[in-house]
Amino acid sequence: MQIDYLEFSSPDIAATKDFFGRAFGWSFNDYGPEYQELADAGISGGISAAPLAPPLVILKADDLESALARVTAAGATITKPIFAFPGGRRFHFREPGGTEMAVWSEA
Repeated sequence: MQIDYLEFSSPDIAATKDFFGRAFGWSFNDYGPEYQELADAGISGGISAAPLAPPLVILKADDLESALARVTAAGATITKPIFAFPGGRRFHFREPGGTEMAVWSEA
């Protein structure tokens, strides 16, 4: 699996979007008041309207169930079981060192 996406959280998505635009020149694809996709940041990513948390690194897998089995067998703790979202499905996990990450799949 490879890193595919970086997701920021913000309790004030408008202020974060404004900052990223003014400071870095990034533009966005608007998915409503809860989500803004980064359009030209050099990596795929987005801003989620949510309580402040460290950026979430998201990996992409062809087989989500197999990825879930692999990270679990390697010692991860599943923090959000597989769920659907527009565009696919994903789950979140915490690796043994404590970093929260996610894996997504189109199917």
